[in-house]
Amino acid sequence: MHPTGISTGILPGTTSGATSGSTPGAIAGGGAAGDRAAPATRSAALYERACRVMPGGVSRNTVLRSPHPAYLDRAEGCRIVDLEGATRLDFANNMASMIHGHAYPPVVGAVAEQLARGTGCTLATEAEVLFAEHIVGRNSAFERVRFVNSGTEAIMAGIKAARAFTGRAKIAKVEGAYHGGYDYAEVSQESRPESWGSLDRPNRVPLVHGAPRSAVEDVIILPFNDVERAVALLDEHRNELACVLLDLMPHRAGLCPAEPSFAAAIREWTSRHGALLLLDEVITFRTEVGGMQTRYGIAADLTAMGKFIGGGFPAGAIAGRADVMQVMNPHAERLLYPLSGTFSANPVTMIAGLTALRDFDAQAVARLNALAERAMRGIGEAIARSGAPASVTGAGSIFRIHMKATPPRSHRDAHPTAAESARTKALLERLFQAGFLLINSCSAALSTPMTEREVDALVGAVEEALVAVVAA
Repeated sequence: MHPTGISTGILPGTTSGATSGSTPGAIAGGGAAGDRAAPATRSAALYERACRVMPGGVSRNTVLRSPHPAYLDRAEGCRIVDLEGATRLDFANNMASMIHGHAYPPVVGAVAEQLARGTGCTLATEAEVLFAEHIVGRNSAFERVRFVNSGTEAIMAGIKAARAFTGRAKIAKVEGAYHGGYDYAEVSQESRPESWGSLDRPNRVPLVHGAPRSAVEDVIILPFNDVERAVALLDEHRNELACVLLDLMPHRAGLCPAEPSFAAAIREWTSRHGALLLLDEVITFRTEVGGMQTRYGIAADLTAMGKFIGGGFPAGAIAGRADVMQVMNPHAERLLYPLSGTFSANPVTMIAGLTALRDFDAQAVARLNALAERAMRGIGEAIARSGAPASVTGAGSIFRIHMKATPPRSHRDAHPTAAESARTKALLERLFQAGFLLINSCSAALSTPMTEREVDALVGAVEEALVAVVAA
């Protein structure tokens, strides 16, 4: 048993490829071949091959580790096993998308049945209708819905729909918030002290080298949780804004919940000035049956969703007011926004998503939120006992550990110093070696297979790791 009480054994009914006596994070031994040492592990060998065919050896930077990524063997429930046979509790859950953990039997069964019937063809499916009815039934603000293939696509569709509906080009977004890979949504996603400018007028900072200046200039950057400054900036562009794009708890901006006064001010301003409120609930939709907006008593004009709504498969959705969504209606007298996609609403994703969301009902949401509250409370107590300059933020079933004594409330507060970054990296690595996988921002997203046992194990491991980091 691991010191925290979690078994480091393999999954039931399987065998391990690890060397005898290995522990979570342990590396299987390797040998040498000729004058050049052979890779010590299967993962190291795979990474050598990967670097010959992919830039950096990966297609998504979130899986990178030093000296190479850990490669998946299998996963079940809330545990994940790498090629070296090390088993870890998965608190990353594929960037918060695996709400029922891995290989969830109802989804596996439903998908297997659908696979035998076909995966995608140019015919509509009953599964799309059933899933649309379910999504619309989760929130009264969701009068119509369209499905796409990712959260990024949902944001893109939301921005374009807002422009088509209002006839305006510009958007506003919060500084530091991540909204996927779209030129407009990326502006000031990773602004830093040397580039972010004044709080009164934050700079518009492109993410990708060569991003068109015209796109950058069509985005107004708002300081998060600062009503006076945000409203002043919005007022300057009151007749130009198609929408305000807002995540009520932006992950990369610190996973700091929006203060109620800030959320209310943005909703009131958009309503008064003919702009739309586009809420990014790609991550936060898991916090309540109808999304995080229901906690704030807000009805968005448009809501973008993704991640867990696909039941483990790539998925996105844009839902909102019927009159706004009408811009996508091909039967309208004048079609303002043609929207289509080869794999949008494919039956495998639709049936997987419907199965997953039906089982993530009010009772399941409340149970998972309570587990996260237990984890956050326990980590807060562990921080106090360890003496570490750290804090924890979050809501619902997701939270983030910061190497800052005071919990941040905005992107600028959350931005780490070099020393804080080093401590965060050390904490993540110690947790990884102890058998716990977190998101690389030091965030955790819970899944329904978890119990108090797994949560308490994480708390214990965090405390041990914090003590070691402080000592180092």
